[in-house]
Amino acid sequence: MGIRGLLLTLGRRERLLVAMHRLPSLSIFFPCYNEEGNVERVTRAALDAAVKCAERHEVIIVDDGSKDRTGEIADRLAGEIPEVRAVHNRPNLGYGGAVARGLKEARMEWIFFTDGDGQFDIGEIDKLIGLLDRCDFAVGYRMKRADPFVRKLNAFCWGVLVRALFGIRVRDIDCAFKLLPKGFVDSIELESRGALISTELLAKATYRGLRIAEVGVNHYPRTAGQQTGANIFVILRAFKELFKLRRRIRASAK
Repeated sequence: MGIRGLLLTLGRRERLLVAMHRLPSLSIFFPCYNEEGNVERVTRAALDAAVKCAERHEVIIVDDGSKDRTGEIADRLAGEIPEVRAVHNRPNLGYGGAVARGLKEARMEWIFFTDGDGQFDIGEIDKLIGLLDRCDFAVGYRMKRADPFVRKLNAFCWGVLVRALFGIRVRDIDCAFKLLPKGFVDSIELESRGALISTELLAKATYRGLRIAEVGVNHYPRTAGQQTGANIFVILRAFKELFKLRRRIRASAK
């Protein structure tokens, strides 16, 4: 699908609903790895938010090879609530693989994703919807990031590099608070399976001419589970994939 066809998917009916701060249909998904202490709370928060902002909705729990009870809880919720689906990556595919799975599984016209750790208030999705009268891809940035200093430093350095390489004008590249049209997702092939997934989405949207807008959202400390993103092997893999992605995108633009 070309960019013209993609943007036509945001027709008059969709624009009217956006102006009313309601979407025609919405998929919400979140990756979970060993999040047994968070998965039910995040799922119910997603359901509450979706009811308020979309005519039709679904919530997808992406269990990325968890070793605890995350998958079991996800299946129970899916059995109890018709709007909830649980999908399982076996084996674990990493954060990028989990996001790619969620994007592939989404069935609705708009897709929102966040993390399964409960550090965001999904109810703030209305801030993203409020941007859609002037953009095609709405993203959040963490106004006050509730993470250790090392993670903040890594994120700052990564953001500087990514913005320089791809011309992405977004202040918080990896903020897991994004709303995008399914038409765009269906028009691209995602190759990243690591921490580069957000960069790839934003870079490909930028090169295709989509308008990207951002808004500040709250970020809260973890109350359960453990972070895994600071793993040195995850970081090294992301840098390796970064330059490969730049070469591919530049080659496709010629």
